Amino acid sequence: MSPARAAVLAGWGGALPEQVVTNHEIAARLDTTDEWIRTRTGIRERRKAGPGESTVELAVRAARDALRGGRADAVVLATSTPDQVCPASAPQVAARLGLGTVPAFDVNAVCSGFLYALATAAGFISSGIAQRVLVIGADVFTSLIDPEDRTTVPIFGDGAGALLLRAGDPSESGALGPIDLHSEGEQAELLWVKAGGSRCPVPAEPRERYLVMQGTSVFRQACARMAESSRAVLEQAGWMVGDVDRFVGHQANIRILQATAKQLGLPADAVVANIDRVGNTSAASIPLALADAVAEGTVVPGHKVLLSAFGAGLTWGATLLTWPSLD
Repeated sequence: MSPARAAVLAGWGGALPEQVVTNHEIAARLDTTDEWIRTRTGIRERRKAGPGESTVELAVRAARDALRGGRADAVVLATSTPDQVCPASAPQVAARLGLGTVPAFDVNAVCSGFLYALATAAGFISSGIAQRVLVIGADVFTSLIDPEDRTTVPIFGDGAGALLLRAGDPSESGALGPIDLHSEGEQAELLWVKAGGSRCPVPAEPRERYLVMQGTSVFRQACARMAESSRAVLEQAGWMVGDVDRFVGHQANIRILQATAKQLGLPADAVVANIDRVGNTSAASIPLALADAVAEGTVVPGHKVLLSAFGAGLTWGATLLTWPSLD
């Protein structure tokens, strides 16, 4: 019987657009203030993609950093803002990276998408389909935001993050632990874009092409579901809450991160957050937060790291790993 194959972290990277949009700039044109945005979301500024900074472009930039850990023989791109409806954006990313004819495809679970992509990549590795899988989360989410909506404009930003996974041993540092994923489609309308798909390809009115969010309900669901999924993977891995050094949740709102950590019994200093600088970047948020945390020394080799996300769909999930030392 062949030994179990695990997906082991081998590289990471991140990319952001050039343009910085501050709270003061938003407050100058919408009915809001810097204080209101900061106290309710924790966000000071976010990035906005400009001409030429598409999802594919940002994904390629993040991937190049991650691929310093070696070549990939498959690409999974988590995004809800592909460069076009059809075909998927991942094959274009693979081509731009010079990866030849490797399998490449998109996964759309919105803000939970990166965890779904990690699970898919881990399956490719455990089954032997691939040895090294590039997992990217990239979104130009501002393209889905009504520029006149004071409730969503301050929250969302654009960006990309990537992790490179390789086949390895489950006992290795950097091996992905248990993965817990869920969905609840009955509540899709809490957070959705009504038009643009096959059911409603052309918006009946302009606002139907933009994201609609029922913020209070989403907040409540996000905290409960992320905590629930986190507990599940901790139990499966045999970790105690006290074993967790860092909690990297989807960067939707600082209060969601803090409330989820509190529900889990994690100390405030375990929470990794870069939302103040980048906003909610949807599928890119977890890998971007990881890349920033490593660069800042907040996440270091040996740290036990818990990842959790919640997004439209509704979708949510969690996984964990011990951060490796990569020279």
